[in-house]
Amino acid sequence: MSDAEQGDRRNFSEDYLAERAKFIRLETLRLTRIAGAGHYSSTFSAAELFAALYYGHLRLDPANPKWENRDRFVLSKGHAAIGLYPVLADLGFYPPSKLDDFTRLGSAFGDHPDMKKIPGIDFSSGSLGHGLSVALGMAIAGRMKNHTYRTYCMLGDGELNEGQIWEAAMAAGHFQLQGLVGIVDRNQLSIDGPTEKVMSVEPLVDRFTSFGWDVQRIDGHNLSAIMATLAALKPAGTGRPQMIIADTVKGRGVKYMELSLDWHVGNLVGDDYDDAWAEIEAGLQPFEKEDA
Repeated sequence: MSDAEQGDRRNFSEDYLAERAKFIRLETLRLTRIAGAGHYSSTFSAAELFAALYYGHLRLDPANPKWENRDRFVLSKGHAAIGLYPVLADLGFYPPSKLDDFTRLGSAFGDHPDMKKIPGIDFSSGSLGHGLSVALGMAIAGRMKNHTYRTYCMLGDGELNEGQIWEAAMAAGHFQLQGLVGIVDRNQLSIDGPTEKVMSVEPLVDRFTSFGWDVQRIDGHNLSAIMATLAALKPAGTGRPQMIIADTVKGRGVKYMELSLDWHVGNLVGDDYDDAWAEIEAGLQPFEKEDA
């Protein structure tokens, strides 16, 4: 498929993208019930980012998953794959029914993604801290082959404690990889606690800027802001790599999960499951941060 044939996917309304973000949260509930446990809150924080990227921005071809000039997407926070699998199925990379035995013996779909088994997955992630280095390599390869694709890497804020992230950030600035786009899901919590108490990662804008990146900070649940930021990205080429710090809320969409340390991994059953489903169906409500 040529670039012209593939066309520009950035043509969906915010209402449509909001419905897709809702779909991602609901499917995360459903698949977690099948598995018996799942990563709710880390996936909920990324729902709008997944929706904007996959339905409104990335250059992909589900009929040709290995298209050489497709955009690459590295989910460095691989535990959020439970929210990405339904998106890929919805786009046509594989039948949605493939997810009905999620994590069961013999299923290709585990808690973390496997690039050798799942069409549309560009990297087998899960061990935190590796993704930006892999995306860096993909971006260098694209330059060497004179391709025009961008390479996107979604990072968790907790994994920014890993030194390998900053080695990759330094290399990206040095090699002027403008086609490398980092996205930090800044949901404020890691499994061990608030990021700023475990090991402070701020000031992120200043830190990435000092490594030679162009950095923008946005509301990671505001689809208008996300889409405008993605649309303004520079094309692959020689220049400063590009970083989006997306301020999000871990567990966004289910009030009692929001900024709670209790729901990094969990399993809702009975009325709890039904209540969470109903709350997500109702759409995002204004976020109210409780006093410490």
